[in-house]
Amino acid sequence: MKIKKGDTVLIISGKDRGKKGKVLYVLPKEGKVSVEGVNLLKKHVSPEKQKQQQKGKKTGQIVEFPAPISVSNVKLLCPKCNKGTRVGKENKERVCKKCKQKI
Repeated sequence: MKIKKGDTVLIISGKDRGKKGKVLYVLPKEGKVSVEGVNLLKKHVSPEKQKQQQKGKKTGQIVEFPAPISVSNVKLLCPKCNKGTRVGKENKERVCKKCKQKI
């Protein structure tokens, strides 16, 4: 997989098309990546028993988190030309296919 944790990527398809974000984590066996601020899902979390007894309230909360998306739906952003690009390999280093700059 040519995309790694910490890379900046461009979303090329789906509901968040055109957005840019930083890769939070990569799931190489599944072929998925999680991007900051993209594909946000909401999850309802019940209150923990210890906190509930201390406060005397029974309120849970809604947590928003970025769900993983397919690696085929993202393109790596080149730091030099600031465009979505394909990635090539030269001498075991990642290289932008457009401007030939090291990534």
